Amino acid sequence: MSITIRFGNSGDSNDVLIGDQHIPKHILSWKLQNQEIVLAKDDEDLIGYLRVEFLWSKFPYIGLIMVHPDYRGKGLGKGMLQYVEEHLKSKGLRKIYSSSQVNESPPQEWHRKMGFKECGIINGINEGNIGEVFFVKEL
Repeated sequence: MSITIRFGNSGDSNDVLIGDQHIPKHILSWKLQNQEIVLAKDDEDLIGYLRVEFLWSKFPYIGLIMVHPDYRGKGLGKGMLQYVEEHLKSKGLRKIYSSSQVNESPPQEWHRKMGFKECGIINGINEGNIGEVFFVKEL
């Protein structure tokens, strides 16, 4: 068993389509070509996924992070986050943003544990009129 964290590439399109069904295929393809998708694999199995967005084409934002249930609590999410942070720092960026629904306390706890601080909220943005709390982390 060997866990690898790396940017996805065009050969990973099937894994990406399985891991992220929220974004159209042509956008995912573009993100694969532009180092905006991080994959964590155990040998050949996809066990973690992180999608980077850029708010206003300027501010890096974690659009989605998922870890297979069997691998949660073992540092895989932290490893993917650190991988992205190092990449962003090498590009001269100094902050990363993320968010969680206001009714999802475990993801909020994870953000705080990873060093994120709350920086705002948008009320009623999600299905069911649920708000979204935003976080920022200095790199």
